[in-house]
Amino acid sequence: MRNLKRVAAFLTALILCLGLPVTVFAAEGDTGFSDVDAEAWYAEAASYCRDNGLMVGTGETTFSPDTPMTRGMLVTVLYRLAGSPSLENENLGYPFADVPGDSWYADGVYWARLNGVVSGYSDSAFGPNDPLTREQLSAILWRYAGSPAVDGGASFAGESDIAAWAASAVDWAQESGYVSGVGGNRFDPDGIATRAQVAVILMCYDQAQTEEPSPEPAPEEGTDVLVAYFSATGNTENIAEHLVGILDADLYEIVPQVPHTSEDLNYGNSDCRANQEQNDPTARPAISGSVENMEDYEVIFLGYPIWWGDAPKIISTFLEAYDFDGKTIVPFCTSGGSSIGGSVSDLEALTSGAAWLDGQRFSVSASQETVSQWVDSLGLDLGQAA
Repeated sequence: MRNLKRVAAFLTALILCLGLPVTVFAAEGDTGFSDVDAEAWYAEAASYCRDNGLMVGTGETTFSPDTPMTRGMLVTVLYRLAGSPSLENENLGYPFADVPGDSWYADGVYWARLNGVVSGYSDSAFGPNDPLTREQLSAILWRYAGSPAVDGGASFAGESDIAAWAASAVDWAQESGYVSGVGGNRFDPDGIATRAQVAVILMCYDQAQTEEPSPEPAPEEGTDVLVAYFSATGNTENIAEHLVGILDADLYEIVPQVPHTSEDLNYGNSDCRANQEQNDPTARPAISGSVENMEDYEVIFLGYPIWWGDAPKIISTFLEAYDFDGKTIVPFCTSGGSSIGGSVSDLEALTSGAAWLDGQRFSVSASQETVSQWVDSLGLDLGQAA
């Protein structure tokens, strides 16, 4: 499974490279593609992506370097970068009429919708063959990075040409230094990216995986920080593990006494266990095990998926089992699109005397760097806590 810890490097390359060609990546000898000359600026990248399973040709001997990158192509690439996780037990929602189940891009399309990376034009249309514009690409990558908050910086000329749904994504791309204007400081929201450009981006990103990220500074001694999480399908677990690496915290998984089956999590069935629990305000699913030394922790990062706009009821079971007086609780969640806000107020009422900080929603593919930036923004003095 490819490592996602360097997503930021991928994003930087991806948007900045929209202005390619800027660097020559010539291949040595025959590329194996009849339409990719060995001296072309993207030649090495085309061969690299083919050989490493990131992109394949459009035919047995063709790569189609000047062909626009489509929505179906990009979600398939991001799905591969995420490790091509199984969708077998996932509720994929309504089928798109223009995405046949046996199409080469189907898994990428439904994975992207499930994780809030790309939604369709409607419940029945995705547009897999539509070319990607710069504003669409910025929006997709912003969501892939976890929809980080932005302050908004200097405006592009013709700012009004940027669609409202892409405004935050474009501000993030500009603020982070990932994108600059084209002629006359215009963003050119309708500009199209080609397969050659994306191939170079993917090669740069994949090769960057061999570089180890700089280690995060560890607390001075021991830890007074606990990361407690519930993760039915493994999505929230990914973020929890990032936090443990960032904070050098202890980790506690909230495990149901009765494990969930795939049928229990079949949200399309109104009678499934998960839906029954969410519809019952008094439901308190039993937890297997406990935190033996909860009194030792001053800060608790509490993670969970969003189920129908709320936290799973097992989180209420966890909070009612301990005394959180004087402790700080920092919530985080994973979801395909729902915010964390509505879930926190109900949980906060269960913990008298605890201080709750603002929470954060993450996509399943959020990188450790994205999570680290959020932790830094909280202003916690975790060094003293340790």
